[in-house]
Amino acid sequence: MRKLEATELAGLAAEFPQWQVDTHIGTLSRNFVFGDFMQAFAFMTHVAIASEKHNHHPEWSNVYNQVAITWTTHDVRGLSTNDIDMARLCEQAFAGNVAGAVATAA
Repeated sequence: MRKLEATELAGLAAEFPQWQVDTHIGTLSRNFVFGDFMQAFAFMTHVAIASEKHNHHPEWSNVYNQVAITWTTHDVRGLSTNDIDMARLCEQAFAGNVAGAVATAA
């Protein structure tokens, strides 16, 4: 794991168009909207298991069918390669585990 360089931060918007990048505080955030609570909870469970496996945990919240996720790495005081890996995992989980779900930007 390493902190992302400024040039890498600049390219995040293109790779993660539905995520909000805050380079000042070093966060990567997105809201996910699902068809119902069970889909949202299944997504959170998938991300929770992966987070434990990777020893990198999100800041998140859930209200009914919505999940808000923020990635940051406190050890480097900003965004790291771990955050990018976990955001990619979130995208894969969202695309693969939730049929008919609708994503919205944060």
